[in-house]
Amino acid sequence: MRPSVPRALAPACVALTLITTACTTPEEVETSPENDPGAEATAEPFEPVLAPQLLADMDLDDKIGQLLVLTAQGTTAADNAAQIEAHRPGGVIYFDANLDDAEQIARMSAGMQDQAAEQGQGVPLFISIDQEQGLVVRMPVGTLFPDAMAVGATRDTDLAALRASTTADELLAVGVNMNYAPDADVNTDPNNPVIGIRSFGSDPDLVSEMVLAESDAYAEHGVVPVIKHFPGHGDTDVDSHTGLPVIDLPRDRWEAEHLPPFRAAVDAGVDAIMTAHVLMPQLDPGEDPATLSPVIIDEILRDELGYDGVVTTDALNMEGVRQTHADGEVAVRVVEAGVDQLLMPPDPGAAVAAIREAVESGRLTEERIDQSVLRILTLKEKRGILERESADPAEADAAMENPEHAEAAQRVADASVTLVRNEADLLPLDAGTRVRVQGVGADRIAPALTDAGLEVVDSGEDVLVVGTNGARTSEEQRGMVASGQSEGTPVVVVAQGGPYDLEAFPEVDGYIALYSAVEVSRLAAARAIAGKIDPSGTLPVDIPGADVTSGTGLGY
Repeated sequence: MRPSVPRALAPACVALTLITTACTTPEEVETSPENDPGAEATAEPFEPVLAPQLLADMDLDDKIGQLLVLTAQGTTAADNAAQIEAHRPGGVIYFDANLDDAEQIARMSAGMQDQAAEQGQGVPLFISIDQEQGLVVRMPVGTLFPDAMAVGATRDTDLAALRASTTADELLAVGVNMNYAPDADVNTDPNNPVIGIRSFGSDPDLVSEMVLAESDAYAEHGVVPVIKHFPGHGDTDVDSHTGLPVIDLPRDRWEAEHLPPFRAAVDAGVDAIMTAHVLMPQLDPGEDPATLSPVIIDEILRDELGYDGVVTTDALNMEGVRQTHADGEVAVRVVEAGVDQLLMPPDPGAAVAAIREAVESGRLTEERIDQSVLRILTLKEKRGILERESADPAEADAAMENPEHAEAAQRVADASVTLVRNEADLLPLDAGTRVRVQGVGADRIAPALTDAGLEVVDSGEDVLVVGTNGARTSEEQRGMVASGQSEGTPVVVVAQGGPYDLEAFPEVDGYIALYSAVEVSRLAAARAIAGKIDPSGTLPVDIPGADVTSGTGLGY
Protein backbone atom coordinates (compact mmCIF):
# COMPACT_ATOMS: atom_id res chain seq x y z
CA MET A 1 0.00 0.00 0.00
CA ARG A 2 1.19 3.50 -0.66
CA PRO A 3 0.19 6.66 1.18
CA SER A 4 -2.19 9.11 -0.45
CA VAL A 5 -0.17 12.34 -0.27
CA PRO A 6 -1.15 15.41 -2.32
CA ARG A 7 1.50 15.70 -5.00
CA ALA A 8 1.69 19.49 -4.53
CA LEU A 9 3.11 18.90 -1.06
CA ALA A 10 6.02 16.68 -2.04
CA PRO A 11 8.44 19.55 -2.75
CA ALA A 12 7.31 21.29 0.42
CA CYS A 13 8.38 18.31 2.47
CA VAL A 14 11.94 18.86 1.32
CA ALA A 15 12.06 22.65 1.31
CA LEU A 16 10.16 23.49 4.45
CA THR A 17 12.30 21.82 7.08
CA LEU A 18 10.46 23.52 9.91
CA ILE A 19 7.36 21.45 9.16
CA THR A 20 9.05 18.21 8.17
CA THR A 21 6.99 16.16 10.60
CA ALA A 22 3.74 17.33 9.02
CA CYS A 23 4.89 16.38 5.53
CA THR A 24 6.34 12.93 6.08
CA THR A 25 4.52 9.73 5.20
CA PRO A 26 2.39 8.00 7.85
CA GLU A 27 5.17 5.57 8.78
CA GLU A 28 7.38 8.48 9.83
CA VAL A 29 4.83 10.60 11.70
CA GLU A 30 4.75 10.50 15.47
CA THR A 31 1.24 10.07 16.83
CA SER A 32 -0.23 13.25 18.25
CA PRO A 33 -3.71 14.78 18.45
CA GLU A 34 -2.85 17.04 15.53
CA ASN A 35 -2.02 14.30 13.02
CA ASP A 36 -3.77 11.23 14.42
CA PRO A 37 -6.92 10.41 12.45
CA GLY A 38 -8.25 8.98 15.68
CA ALA A 39 -8.18 12.32 17.49
CA GLU A 40 -11.49 12.94 19.21
CA ALA A 41 -14.02 15.40 17.82
CA THR A 42 -13.87 17.10 21.21
CA ALA A 43 -10.11 17.77 21.01
CA GLU A 44 -8.56 21.22 21.25
CA PRO A 45 -8.96 23.48 18.19
CA PHE A 46 -6.95 22.00 15.34
CA GLU A 47 -4.32 24.21 13.70
CA PRO A 48 -3.73 23.06 10.11
CA VAL A 49 -0.31 23.08 8.46
CA LEU A 50 -0.83 21.32 5.13
CA ALA A 51 -4.29 22.75 4.35
CA PRO A 52 -3.20 26.41 3.92
CA GLN A 53 -0.33 25.33 1.67
CA LEU A 54 -2.65 23.38 -0.57
CA LEU A 55 -5.13 26.23 -0.74
CA ALA A 56 -2.42 28.72 -1.70
CA ASP A 57 -1.49 26.63 -4.74
CA MET A 58 -5.04 26.08 -6.01
CA ASP A 59 -6.65 27.81 -8.96
CA LEU A 60 -10.35 28.65 -8.94
CA ASP A 61 -11.37 25.38 -10.60
CA ASP A 62 -9.45 23.40 -7.98
CA LYS A 63 -11.26 25.30 -5.27
CA ILE A 64 -14.72 24.89 -6.74
CA GLY A 65 -14.02 21.19 -7.21
CA GLN A 66 -13.33 20.78 -3.50
CA LEU A 67 -16.87 21.98 -2.78
CA LEU A 68 -18.39 19.06 -4.70
CA VAL A 69 -19.29 15.60 -3.40
CA LEU A 70 -20.40 13.70 -6.50
CA THR A 71 -22.41 10.52 -6.87
CA ALA A 72 -20.07 7.62 -7.59
CA GLN A 73 -20.55 5.97 -10.98
CA GLY A 74 -20.55 2.24 -11.68
CA THR A 75 -18.54 -0.27 -9.69
CA THR A 76 -14.95 0.54 -10.66
CA ALA A 77 -12.56 3.45 -10.40
CA ALA A 78 -12.46 3.55 -14.20
CA ASP A 79 -16.18 4.34 -14.24
CA ASN A 80 -15.38 7.52 -12.28
CA ALA A 81 -12.27 8.67 -14.13
CA ALA A 82 -14.11 11.13 -16.37
CA GLN A 83 -15.93 13.01 -13.60
CA ILE A 84 -12.86 13.10 -11.36
CA GLU A 85 -10.78 14.54 -14.19
CA ALA A 86 -13.47 17.00 -15.25
CA HIS A 87 -14.43 18.36 -11.81
CA ARG A 88 -11.57 17.50 -9.39
CA PRO A 89 -14.20 16.88 -6.69
CA GLY A 90 -13.57 17.05 -3.00
CA GLY A 91 -15.46 13.82 -2.53
CA VAL A 92 -17.77 11.12 -3.83
CA ILE A 93 -20.66 9.26 -2.24
CA TYR A 94 -21.40 5.56 -2.58
CA PHE A 95 -24.82 3.99 -3.04
CA ASP A 96 -25.98 0.39 -3.20
CA ALA A 97 -25.50 0.20 -6.97
CA ASN A 98 -21.79 0.95 -6.59
CA LEU A 99 -21.09 -1.85 -4.12
CA ASP A 100 -20.71 -5.60 -4.59
CA ASP A 101 -18.34 -7.04 -1.98
CA ALA A 102 -15.61 -5.85 0.34
CA GLU A 103 -12.73 -6.48 -2.04
CA GLN A 104 -14.47 -4.66 -4.89
CA ILE A 105 -15.34 -1.67 -2.72
CA ALA A 106 -11.79 -1.37 -1.39
CA ARG A 107 -10.34 -1.64 -4.91
CA MET A 108 -12.72 1.03 -6.22
CA SER A 109 -11.88 3.34 -3.31
CA ALA A 110 -8.14 2.92 -3.78
CA GLY A 111 -8.42 3.44 -7.51
CA MET A 112 -10.38 6.67 -7.16
CA GLN A 113 -7.86 7.99 -4.65
CA ASP A 114 -5.14 7.26 -7.23
CA GLN A 115 -7.14 9.19 -9.83
CA ALA A 116 -7.61 12.14 -7.48
CA ALA A 117 -3.87 12.21 -6.86
CA GLU A 118 -3.33 12.94 -10.54
CA GLN A 119 -5.72 15.91 -10.75
CA GLY A 120 -5.03 19.51 -9.79
CA GLN A 121 -3.20 19.58 -6.47
CA GLY A 122 -3.75 15.86 -5.97
CA VAL A 123 -5.96 16.23 -2.91
CA PRO A 124 -7.41 12.90 -1.62
CA LEU A 125 -11.14 12.43 -1.70
CA PHE A 126 -13.73 12.23 0.99
CA ILE A 127 -15.25 8.86 0.10
CA SER A 128 -18.60 9.02 1.83
CA ILE A 129 -21.66 6.90 2.44
CA ASP A 130 -25.02 6.81 4.23
CA GLN A 131 -24.39 3.96 6.65
CA GLU A 132 -26.55 5.02 9.57
CA GLN A 133 -27.38 1.36 10.35
CA GLY A 134 -30.86 -0.09 10.46
CA LEU A 135 -33.14 1.44 7.84
CA VAL A 136 -30.39 3.38 6.09
CA VAL A 137 -27.51 1.22 4.95
CA ARG A 138 -25.67 1.01 1.64
CA MET A 139 -23.04 -1.64 2.32
CA PRO A 140 -23.97 -5.12 1.04
CA VAL A 141 -21.43 -6.61 3.45
CA GLY A 142 -20.51 -6.05 7.06
CA THR A 143 -22.39 -5.91 10.34
CA LEU A 144 -26.01 -4.82 10.56
CA PHE A 145 -26.88 -3.02 13.79
CA PRO A 146 -30.33 -1.94 14.97
CA ASP A 147 -31.63 1.55 14.19
CA ALA A 148 -30.82 4.63 16.26
CA MET A 149 -34.11 4.51 18.19
CA ALA A 150 -33.16 1.05 19.44
CA VAL A 151 -29.89 2.50 20.69
CA GLY A 152 -31.83 5.28 22.38
CA ALA A 153 -33.94 2.64 24.13
CA THR A 154 -30.80 1.19 25.74
CA ARG A 155 -29.96 4.58 27.35
CA ASP A 156 -26.35 3.39 27.12
CA THR A 157 -23.82 5.71 25.45
CA ASP A 158 -21.21 2.94 25.51
CA LEU A 159 -23.44 0.88 23.22
CA ALA A 160 -23.92 3.89 20.95
CA ALA A 161 -20.14 4.25 20.73
CA LEU A 162 -19.80 0.52 20.07
CA ARG A 163 -22.23 0.70 17.15
CA ALA A 164 -20.35 3.65 15.65
CA SER A 165 -16.83 2.35 16.21
CA THR A 166 -17.64 -1.05 14.72
CA THR A 167 -19.25 0.58 11.70
CA ALA A 168 -16.27 2.91 11.31
CA ASP A 169 -13.76 0.05 11.36
CA GLU A 170 -15.63 -1.71 8.56
CA LEU A 171 -16.01 1.44 6.48
CA LEU A 172 -12.35 2.34 6.78
CA ALA A 173 -11.36 -1.18 5.71
CA VAL A 174 -12.97 -0.53 2.31
CA GLY A 175 -11.69 3.03 1.96
CA VAL A 176 -14.76 4.94 3.14
CA ASN A 177 -13.62 7.85 5.32
CA MET A 178 -16.84 9.86 5.82
CA ASN A 179 -20.23 8.70 7.06
CA TYR A 180 -23.42 10.75 7.00
CA ALA A 181 -24.27 9.76 10.56
CA PRO A 182 -25.35 10.02 13.32
CA ASP A 183 -28.84 11.46 12.98
CA ALA A 184 -29.35 14.33 15.45
CA ASP A 185 -33.03 14.87 14.69
CA VAL A 186 -35.41 14.75 17.64
CA ASN A 187 -38.42 12.74 16.47
CA THR A 188 -41.37 14.55 18.02
CA ASP A 189 -43.90 13.64 15.30
CA PRO A 190 -45.06 9.99 15.39
CA ASN A 191 -46.14 10.37 11.74
CA ASN A 192 -42.72 11.48 10.53
CA PRO A 193 -42.25 9.59 7.23
CA VAL A 194 -38.51 10.14 6.80
CA ILE A 195 -36.89 10.13 10.26
CA GLY A 196 -38.78 7.96 12.75
CA ILE A 197 -36.53 5.16 14.05
CA ARG A 198 -33.51 6.86 12.46
CA SER A 199 -33.72 9.20 15.46
CA PHE A 200 -32.49 8.25 18.93
CA GLY A 201 -35.77 9.49 20.38
CA SER A 202 -37.96 12.44 21.32
CA ASP A 203 -35.95 13.62 24.33
CA PRO A 204 -33.42 16.24 23.19
CA ASP A 205 -31.06 15.44 26.06
CA LEU A 206 -31.05 11.73 25.23
CA VAL A 207 -30.50 12.45 21.55
CA SER A 208 -27.64 14.83 22.43
CA GLU A 209 -25.88 12.19 24.52
CA MET A 210 -26.15 9.54 21.85
CA VAL A 211 -25.07 11.88 19.04
CA LEU A 212 -21.93 12.90 20.90
CA ALA A 213 -21.10 9.29 21.79
CA GLU A 214 -21.40 8.16 18.18
CA SER A 215 -19.69 11.15 16.58
CA ASP A 216 -16.73 10.84 18.95
CA ALA A 217 -16.46 7.11 18.24
CA TYR A 218 -16.52 7.62 14.47
CA ALA A 219 -13.78 10.23 14.68
CA GLU A 220 -11.67 8.15 17.06
CA HIS A 221 -11.78 5.31 14.54
CA GLY A 222 -10.78 7.44 11.58
CA VAL A 223 -14.12 8.14 9.89
CA VAL A 224 -15.50 11.68 9.63
CA PRO A 225 -18.97 11.86 11.21
CA VAL A 226 -21.59 14.16 9.68
CA ILE A 227 -24.50 14.88 12.01
CA LYS A 228 -27.81 15.72 10.42
CA HIS A 229 -30.18 17.43 9.55
CA PHE A 230 -29.81 21.02 10.83
CA PRO A 231 -31.98 22.79 11.98
CA GLY A 232 -33.94 19.58 12.61
CA HIS A 233 -36.15 17.21 10.62
CA GLY A 234 -37.97 15.54 13.49
CA ASP A 235 -41.24 17.48 13.54
CA THR A 236 -42.66 16.97 10.06
CA ASP A 237 -45.02 14.62 8.25
CA VAL A 238 -43.53 15.43 4.81
CA ASP A 239 -40.54 13.64 3.26
CA SER A 240 -38.06 16.18 1.85
CA HIS A 241 -37.01 13.67 -0.81
CA THR A 242 -40.37 14.20 -2.50
CA GLY A 243 -41.60 17.55 -1.18
CA LEU A 244 -40.73 20.58 0.90
CA PRO A 245 -41.63 20.16 4.59
CA VAL A 246 -42.79 23.24 6.49
CA ILE A 247 -41.97 23.23 10.20
CA ASP A 248 -43.83 26.17 11.67
CA LEU A 249 -42.39 26.08 15.19
CA PRO A 250 -41.89 29.18 17.33
CA ARG A 251 -38.21 29.85 17.89
CA ASP A 252 -38.36 29.20 21.64
CA ARG A 253 -39.94 25.79 21.10
CA TRP A 254 -37.38 24.93 18.39
CA GLU A 255 -34.59 25.92 20.76
CA ALA A 256 -36.01 23.74 23.53
CA GLU A 257 -36.94 20.65 21.50
CA HIS A 258 -34.77 20.44 18.39
CA LEU A 259 -31.69 22.59 18.78
CA PRO A 260 -30.03 20.89 21.81
CA PRO A 261 -28.32 18.00 19.92
CA PHE A 262 -26.91 20.40 17.35
CA ARG A 263 -25.81 22.88 20.00
CA ALA A 264 -24.08 20.06 21.89
CA ALA A 265 -22.36 18.94 18.70
CA VAL A 266 -21.18 22.46 17.92
CA ASP A 267 -19.85 22.87 21.46
CA ALA A 268 -17.99 19.56 21.10
CA GLY A 269 -16.40 20.65 17.81
CA VAL A 270 -18.03 17.97 15.67
CA ASP A 271 -16.41 17.53 12.26
CA ALA A 272 -19.34 18.26 9.97
CA ILE A 273 -23.04 19.11 9.97
CA MET A 274 -25.61 18.42 7.23
CA THR A 275 -28.43 20.81 6.42
CA ALA A 276 -32.11 19.97 6.06
CA HIS A 277 -34.29 20.83 3.08
CA VAL A 278 -37.06 22.23 5.29
CA LEU A 279 -38.83 25.56 5.56
CA MET A 280 -38.87 27.05 9.05
CA PRO A 281 -40.78 30.31 8.62
CA GLN A 282 -40.35 31.39 12.24
CA LEU A 283 -36.58 31.18 11.89
CA ASP A 284 -36.44 32.62 8.38
CA PRO A 285 -39.61 34.00 6.73
CA GLY A 286 -38.05 33.69 3.27
CA GLU A 287 -39.13 31.20 0.62
CA ASP A 288 -35.98 29.05 0.56
CA PRO A 289 -35.34 25.90 2.63
CA ALA A 290 -32.72 25.92 5.37
CA THR A 291 -30.06 24.62 2.98
CA LEU A 292 -30.27 27.90 1.03
CA SER A 293 -30.92 30.19 3.99
CA PRO A 294 -28.20 32.66 5.07
CA VAL A 295 -30.29 33.36 8.16
CA ILE A 296 -30.36 29.73 9.29
CA ILE A 297 -26.85 28.72 8.22
CA ASP A 298 -24.69 31.83 8.31
CA GLU A 299 -26.44 33.77 11.05
CA ILE A 300 -27.76 31.06 13.37
CA LEU A 301 -25.41 28.10 12.86
CA ARG A 302 -22.23 30.05 12.13
CA ASP A 303 -22.58 33.30 14.07
CA GLU A 304 -24.96 32.56 16.95
CA LEU A 305 -23.89 29.00 17.69
CA GLY A 306 -20.27 29.65 16.69
CA TYR A 307 -19.80 26.70 14.35
CA ASP A 308 -16.76 26.91 12.08
CA GLY A 309 -16.61 23.31 10.91
CA VAL A 310 -17.67 21.89 7.57
CA VAL A 311 -21.33 22.33 6.63
CA THR A 312 -22.68 20.13 3.86
CA THR A 313 -26.01 20.14 2.11
CA ASP A 314 -28.32 17.18 2.10
CA ALA A 315 -28.53 15.69 -1.39
CA LEU A 316 -29.18 18.44 -3.94
CA ASN A 317 -31.18 16.11 -6.19
CA MET A 318 -34.00 16.01 -3.63
CA GLU A 319 -37.26 17.77 -4.47
CA GLY A 320 -37.19 19.73 -1.23
CA VAL A 321 -34.44 21.98 -2.61
CA ARG A 322 -35.28 22.09 -6.33
CA GLN A 323 -38.75 23.64 -6.33
CA THR A 324 -37.97 27.31 -6.92
CA HIS A 325 -34.51 27.57 -8.53
CA ALA A 326 -32.52 26.01 -11.37
CA ASP A 327 -29.73 23.67 -10.31
CA GLY A 328 -26.96 26.18 -11.05
CA GLU A 329 -28.70 28.88 -9.04
CA VAL A 330 -29.15 26.44 -6.16
CA ALA A 331 -25.39 25.85 -6.11
CA VAL A 332 -24.66 29.57 -5.83
CA ARG A 333 -27.29 30.10 -3.13
CA VAL A 334 -25.84 27.21 -1.14
CA VAL A 335 -22.48 28.98 -0.97
CA GLU A 336 -24.13 32.33 -0.24
CA ALA A 337 -25.94 30.71 2.69
CA GLY A 338 -22.65 29.72 4.32
CA VAL A 339 -22.53 26.05 3.30
CA ASP A 340 -19.21 24.43 2.30
CA GLN A 341 -20.05 21.20 0.49
CA LEU A 342 -22.55 20.53 -2.27
CA LEU A 343 -23.70 16.94 -1.92
CA MET A 344 -24.84 15.25 -5.12
CA PRO A 345 -25.50 18.25 -7.35
CA PRO A 346 -27.72 16.77 -10.09
CA ASP A 347 -25.75 18.62 -12.81
CA PRO A 348 -22.16 19.07 -11.59
CA GLY A 349 -21.19 21.00 -14.70
CA ALA A 350 -24.00 23.51 -14.16
CA ALA A 351 -23.01 23.90 -10.50
CA VAL A 352 -19.36 24.56 -11.36
CA ALA A 353 -20.22 26.99 -14.15
CA ALA A 354 -22.69 28.91 -11.98
CA ILE A 355 -20.26 29.26 -9.08
CA ARG A 356 -17.43 30.32 -11.39
CA GLU A 357 -19.67 32.90 -13.06
CA ALA A 358 -20.79 34.19 -9.65
CA VAL A 359 -17.14 34.72 -8.67
CA GLU A 360 -16.26 36.38 -11.97
CA SER A 361 -19.28 38.71 -11.71
CA GLY A 362 -18.54 39.63 -8.11
CA ARG A 363 -21.69 38.03 -6.70
CA LEU A 364 -19.40 35.68 -4.78
CA THR A 365 -15.85 36.55 -3.80
CA GLU A 366 -12.98 34.12 -4.17
CA GLU A 367 -12.26 34.78 -0.50
CA ARG A 368 -15.69 33.29 0.32
CA ILE A 369 -14.79 30.20 -1.68
CA ASP A 370 -11.45 30.05 0.13
CA GLN A 371 -13.23 29.94 3.51
CA SER A 372 -15.07 26.78 2.55
CA VAL A 373 -12.10 25.13 0.87
CA LEU A 374 -9.89 25.77 3.89
CA ARG A 375 -12.48 24.17 6.18
CA ILE A 376 -12.65 21.13 3.88
CA LEU A 377 -8.87 20.76 3.57
CA THR A 378 -8.41 21.31 7.30
CA LEU A 379 -10.84 18.49 8.06
CA LYS A 380 -9.01 16.22 5.64
CA GLU A 381 -5.76 17.04 7.38
CA LYS A 382 -7.25 16.68 10.88
CA ARG A 383 -8.58 13.20 10.18
CA GLY A 384 -5.43 12.03 8.40
CA ILE A 385 -7.04 11.79 4.98
CA LEU A 386 -4.30 13.83 3.29
CA GLU A 387 -1.72 11.22 4.23
CA ARG A 388 -3.62 7.98 4.84
CA GLU A 389 -2.74 4.84 2.95
CA SER A 390 -5.33 3.51 0.54
CA ALA A 391 -7.54 0.59 1.54
CA ASP A 392 -6.05 -2.85 0.92
CA PRO A 393 -8.51 -5.04 -1.04
CA ALA A 394 -6.77 -8.19 0.22
CA GLU A 395 -7.58 -7.32 3.83
CA ALA A 396 -11.11 -5.98 3.39
CA ASP A 397 -13.00 -9.26 3.76
CA ALA A 398 -11.42 -10.04 7.13
CA ALA A 399 -12.70 -6.78 8.61
CA MET A 400 -16.26 -7.64 7.59
CA GLU A 401 -16.11 -11.14 9.10
CA ASN A 402 -14.79 -10.24 12.54
CA PRO A 403 -16.93 -12.29 15.00
CA GLU A 404 -16.62 -9.55 17.60
CA HIS A 405 -18.61 -7.25 15.33
CA ALA A 406 -21.56 -9.65 15.18
CA GLU A 407 -21.43 -10.00 18.95
CA ALA A 408 -21.47 -6.21 19.30
CA ALA A 409 -24.61 -5.92 17.16
CA GLN A 410 -26.38 -8.59 19.22
CA ARG A 411 -25.40 -6.80 22.46
CA VAL A 412 -27.07 -3.62 21.24
CA ALA A 413 -30.18 -5.47 20.08
CA ASP A 414 -30.57 -7.44 23.32
CA ALA A 415 -30.26 -4.28 25.41
CA SER A 416 -32.86 -2.44 23.32
CA VAL A 417 -35.80 -4.84 23.64
CA THR A 418 -38.60 -2.92 25.35
CA LEU A 419 -41.53 -4.68 26.96
CA VAL A 420 -44.39 -2.16 27.00
CA ARG A 421 -47.38 -4.42 27.83
CA ASN A 422 -47.42 -7.74 29.68
CA GLU A 423 -50.96 -8.46 30.85
CA ALA A 424 -51.27 -11.11 33.55
CA ASP A 425 -47.52 -11.69 33.32
CA LEU A 426 -48.00 -13.53 30.04
CA LEU A 427 -44.30 -13.24 29.27
CA PRO A 428 -41.89 -14.91 29.41
CA LEU A 429 -43.38 -18.05 27.92
CA ASP A 430 -42.45 -21.40 29.41
CA ALA A 431 -40.37 -23.86 27.44
CA GLY A 432 -42.54 -25.95 25.14
CA THR A 433 -45.32 -23.35 24.86
CA ARG A 434 -47.12 -23.73 21.52
CA VAL A 435 -46.86 -20.48 19.52
CA ARG A 436 -48.07 -19.50 16.08
CA VAL A 437 -46.14 -16.70 14.35
CA GLN A 438 -47.62 -14.35 11.75
CA GLY A 439 -46.93 -11.01 10.17
CA VAL A 440 -43.78 -8.99 9.51
CA GLY A 441 -40.60 -10.97 10.03
CA ALA A 442 -42.43 -14.19 10.89
CA ASP A 443 -40.03 -16.26 8.78
CA ARG A 444 -37.12 -15.06 10.95
CA ILE A 445 -38.85 -14.83 14.34
CA ALA A 446 -40.34 -18.34 14.17
CA PRO A 447 -37.04 -20.27 13.90
CA ALA A 448 -35.53 -18.05 16.59
CA LEU A 449 -38.41 -18.99 18.90
CA THR A 450 -37.81 -22.67 18.12
CA ASP A 451 -34.14 -22.26 18.99
CA ALA A 452 -35.20 -20.59 22.24
CA GLY A 453 -37.18 -23.68 23.30
CA LEU A 454 -40.74 -22.90 22.20
CA GLU A 455 -42.86 -25.06 19.90
CA VAL A 456 -43.86 -23.24 16.73
CA VAL A 457 -47.13 -24.54 15.29
CA ASP A 458 -49.50 -23.75 12.44
CA SER A 459 -52.66 -24.15 14.55
CA GLY A 460 -53.79 -24.97 18.04
CA GLU A 461 -51.48 -22.40 19.54
CA ASP A 462 -51.37 -21.29 23.15
CA VAL A 463 -50.08 -17.84 22.16
CA LEU A 464 -50.15 -15.91 18.88
CA VAL A 465 -47.07 -13.81 18.03
CA VAL A 466 -47.65 -11.10 15.42
CA GLY A 467 -44.84 -9.12 13.85
CA THR A 468 -45.75 -5.57 12.83
CA ASN A 469 -44.21 -2.54 11.16
CA GLY A 470 -46.55 0.37 10.45
CA ALA A 471 -49.66 -1.35 11.79
CA ARG A 472 -51.53 1.94 12.20
CA THR A 473 -51.87 2.10 8.42
CA SER A 474 -51.99 -1.65 7.70
CA GLU A 475 -55.39 -3.27 7.80
CA GLU A 476 -53.76 -6.67 7.30
CA GLN A 477 -51.54 -6.35 10.38
CA ARG A 478 -54.37 -5.03 12.54
CA GLY A 479 -56.56 -7.90 11.32
CA MET A 480 -54.07 -10.53 12.48
CA VAL A 481 -54.09 -9.13 15.98
CA ALA A 482 -57.87 -8.74 16.02
CA SER A 483 -58.35 -12.31 14.83
CA GLY A 484 -56.34 -13.73 17.68
CA GLN A 485 -58.10 -11.54 20.21
CA SER A 486 -61.54 -12.54 18.91
CA GLU A 487 -60.68 -16.21 19.45
CA GLY A 488 -59.53 -15.54 22.99
CA THR A 489 -55.91 -16.37 22.21
CA PRO A 490 -53.29 -14.29 24.02
CA VAL A 491 -51.49 -12.11 21.47
CA VAL A 492 -47.94 -10.81 21.65
CA VAL A 493 -47.05 -8.06 19.16
CA VAL A 494 -43.43 -7.57 18.10
CA ALA A 495 -43.18 -4.07 16.63
CA GLN A 496 -40.17 -3.80 14.33
CA GLY A 497 -40.55 -0.19 13.19
CA GLY A 498 -41.68 2.77 15.25
CA PRO A 499 -43.17 1.76 18.61
CA TYR A 500 -46.30 3.73 17.73
CA ASP A 501 -48.01 0.54 16.42
CA LEU A 502 -49.40 0.12 19.94
CA GLU A 503 -51.92 2.84 19.07
CA ALA A 504 -53.63 0.34 16.72
CA PHE A 505 -54.31 -2.19 19.50
CA PRO A 506 -53.68 -0.57 22.92
CA GLU A 507 -55.25 -3.49 24.83
CA VAL A 508 -53.06 -6.23 23.36
CA ASP A 509 -51.78 -8.78 25.90
CA GLY A 510 -48.09 -8.42 25.16
CA TYR A 511 -46.25 -5.68 23.29
CA ILE A 512 -42.53 -5.65 22.54
CA ALA A 513 -40.88 -2.72 20.78
CA LEU A 514 -37.71 -3.45 18.80
CA TYR A 515 -37.42 -0.20 16.79
CA SER A 516 -35.70 -2.20 14.04
CA ALA A 517 -36.24 -5.05 11.59
CA VAL A 518 -32.64 -6.27 11.41
CA GLU A 519 -31.83 -9.90 12.15
CA VAL A 520 -30.25 -9.32 15.57
CA SER A 521 -33.34 -7.43 16.76
CA ARG A 522 -35.69 -10.23 15.75
CA LEU A 523 -33.44 -12.74 17.50
CA ALA A 524 -33.45 -10.53 20.60
CA ALA A 525 -37.26 -10.47 20.55
CA ALA A 526 -37.41 -14.27 20.47
CA ARG A 527 -34.96 -14.48 23.35
CA ALA A 528 -37.06 -12.07 25.39
CA ILE A 529 -40.32 -13.90 24.65
CA ALA A 530 -38.75 -17.16 25.81
CA GLY A 531 -37.12 -15.61 28.86
CA LYS A 532 -33.57 -16.10 27.66
CA ILE A 533 -32.91 -12.39 28.22
CA ASP A 534 -34.61 -9.88 30.47
CA PRO A 535 -36.06 -7.00 28.42
CA SER A 536 -34.21 -3.94 29.69
CA GLY A 537 -35.00 -1.24 27.12
CA THR A 538 -37.20 1.75 27.86
CA LEU A 539 -39.23 3.78 25.39
CA PRO A 540 -37.24 6.75 24.02
CA VAL A 541 -40.45 8.34 22.69
CA ASP A 542 -44.04 8.84 23.81
CA ILE A 543 -46.84 6.78 22.23
CA PRO A 544 -49.58 9.43 22.41
CA GLY A 545 -52.47 7.37 21.06
CA ALA A 546 -51.90 4.65 23.65
CA ASP A 547 -51.25 7.04 26.54
CA VAL A 548 -47.77 5.58 27.11
CA THR A 549 -44.87 7.87 27.93
CA SER A 550 -41.17 7.89 27.22
CA GLY A 551 -39.24 5.91 29.83
CA THR A 552 -41.77 3.08 30.00
CA GLY A 553 -40.24 -0.38 30.09
CA LEU A 554 -41.17 -3.55 31.96
CA GLY A 555 -38.90 -6.36 33.07
CA TYR A 556 -39.31 -9.92 34.36
